Amino acid sequence: MRLVFAGTAAFAVPSLNALVKAGHELALVITQPDRAGNRNRVIPSAVKAAALRHGLHVYQPERIGAPESVAQIRWASPELMVVVAYGQILSGEVLGIPARGAVNVHASLLPRHRGASPIAHAILAGDALTGVTIMQMDTELDHGPILGTMELVLGPDATTESLTVDLADRGAELLVQILAKLSEIHPWVQDHARATLAPRLKKSDGELSWSSSATVMDR
Repeated sequence: MRLVFAGTAAFAVPSLNALVKAGHELALVITQPDRAGNRNRVIPSAVKAAALRHGLHVYQPERIGAPESVAQIRWASPELMVVVAYGQILSGEVLGIPARGAVNVHASLLPRHRGASPIAHAILAGDALTGVTIMQMDTELDHGPILGTMELVLGPDATTESLTVDLADRGAELLVQILAKLSEIHPWVQDHARATLAPRLKKSDGELSWSSSATVMDR
């Protein structure tokens, strides 16, 4: 299948690698611009580094909704767009370009933990079960119909770092499975009444309340 892939964080790299290995045609890889790191060294995203290793065409717009970005995606003529930990909201115009729309790999069992930090919020909430969801994208936050899920038991020693690695691998595995039978899948609408939000963490989220239990503080 001819794809455009949009991703930035390391969480997205296993999905990109899996798509290449499965034989999909990656016409364009979109990722965030290089950013200044320690000592002002310019650091490419994890997805850019992986895409270049595969010899793929990389595009790094400041805004994916800008006219020149839309033109690039149209030029790529994707059948489907795959979005994994990209970091920008996609407009209806962008989502409408691929013939089969866009799918997203999200690191929670939607509709639980919609937002930028689902892994950390699953730990903070003390969830016993988490997982990954492949969903059809719409213009609302993690709101679209679900194509498939894969569950993972969340142990008491899980950290955001370790869980990110586990869910990234499971997301890649599920993504390839879903795309292989995409025409046969009947998406189901999320139960929006059960939705919870997982916004980006703030420094204040790390403050401890000494009246809390040891278990809560450990999370």
